[in-house]
Amino acid sequence: MLKLRAIPDIDQLSDSDLRALVIALLEKVAALEEKVAAQADEIARLKGLKGKPDIKPPSKPSGMDTAAEKARRLDRKKKRRGPKRPRVPVEECVVAVEGVPPDARFKGYEGYTVQDLRIEARVLRYQRERWLLPDGRTVIAPLPAGIGDHYGPELKRFILAQYHQGQTTMPRLVELLQGLGLDISKRQVVRILNDNKGAFVAEAREVLRAGLLHADWISVDDTGARHQGKNGFCTQMGNDHFTYFATTTSKSRINFLGLLRAGHADYALNDQAFAYMRDRNLAAQTIAKLVADPARHFADQAAWTAHLDQLGISGLEVHPDPVMVATEGALWGAVSAHGFLKDAVIVSDDAGQFNIGLHALCWVHAERLVHKLDTFTAVAIAAKRRVRSLIWWFYSDLKAYAKAPDPRRKAALKARFDRLFKRRTGFETLDRLLARLHANRPELLRVLDRPEIPLHTNGSENDIRCQVIRRKVSGTTHSDDGRDCRDTFLSLVKTCSKLGISFWDYLGDRLGAAAVTVPPLQDIVAARCAG
Repeated sequence: MLKLRAIPDIDQLSDSDLRALVIALLEKVAALEEKVAAQADEIARLKGLKGKPDIKPPSKPSGMDTAAEKARRLDRKKKRRGPKRPRVPVEECVVAVEGVPPDARFKGYEGYTVQDLRIEARVLRYQRERWLLPDGRTVIAPLPAGIGDHYGPELKRFILAQYHQGQTTMPRLVELLQGLGLDISKRQVVRILNDNKGAFVAEAREVLRAGLLHADWISVDDTGARHQGKNGFCTQMGNDHFTYFATTTSKSRINFLGLLRAGHADYALNDQAFAYMRDRNLAAQTIAKLVADPARHFADQAAWTAHLDQLGISGLEVHPDPVMVATEGALWGAVSAHGFLKDAVIVSDDAGQFNIGLHALCWVHAERLVHKLDTFTAVAIAAKRRVRSLIWWFYSDLKAYAKAPDPRRKAALKARFDRLFKRRTGFETLDRLLARLHANRPELLRVLDRPEIPLHTNGSENDIRCQVIRRKVSGTTHSDDGRDCRDTFLSLVKTCSKLGISFWDYLGDRLGAAAVTVPPLQDIVAARCAG
């Protein structure tokens, strides 16, 4: 039984004596807890029972940023919230006091602010003047700006915001609108969501072009997406200032290069294209054929395919596939010809289709490979724990270097990387994995030359989560317009959020439903990326 030293009456103790007593008691309780835990482990060992599994929360699979996240949470706790100021104009409403005696003195007002919302259905009938001119022509007064059909801009803004930003299902959205008193069907809601959205699609594409022209880096990722009942893939591209989604039927490198053209359909043979072909080990004879022919620019895929047929490249059956490598090179040449990704770094999770140009790898995904290794012996468990701790330590030093680059630290970090990933642990599977990670040395250490790039693809994973939610909510898209509108509006929602722009205000400005002016998003993205 735990023996405590005799203490006088607690009411007679000073604050310092009470504090010392509490600390002593806590230390004894902690010692007892450790002793009980050790006894429980010993009993489990003697009985042959398995110990408590070490399960990490799904949201933090690697633990690499645990300390940093804890520090950020503590900083947020220290900051006090200031007074909240409404973004909308404040309406003044005077509330009178009843039964005031005649000899009372008025002492002004006491303010009390209440935020509220007014949602109501409205049906407007515009009586448009009609005039018959002397020459026989009839003139009808035009409808107000933003009115193009029998549904007003405020209704369209509400539907677009609820469906894309609020991720509302179609049946619930229709039920909500009908509950508000609107006479509207599911088909009419679908038309509002998908029809005549070319301006939004064009703006999202211009946002991508601005990002690819001016960004120092982009991070990329992809996820599954169904279209017309078939499995496809949604690719995400973006950085801290913009996001762009595109759903296609493939996740090949040719598909990714095609997306990097940002809406252009051309192919180009230039220095960048031929350099790409040489790096991908295309036969010298094949490259010589392409160089000797004067044709350098091709308007679309049909023209490019015809060129390959003319040169006799399409019929070659060798490895690597000359058609595939030549096509990838011509696509990369088109990307370079349009000025996209000049000296920009592509950060990915090591999926092969993203390994293009200046490439960097996500450290969280690299460490996750070690984290997922199965261990069955004490030696393997100890080796895995040791390597993971060394990786976390190295990762934290890389983050510190990115904040304050130093040439001397750069050389030291390169040497540490070699020591870490060339080590022999005695756990053969882990040793092979470390050797494979060491082979990715240039991509994992890209931050030493480009300290502005992130060490992970968390931004891409956060962005693409809205596509995953939309897939769970709606399943598949049925028309090409529906697919394009889903990608477009989710891109615009994410881009507005990163730029600090209200998506509600953005829709209001584009649909003519609000007085708030939102400049073209591509101009803001270009300025932010260039700055």
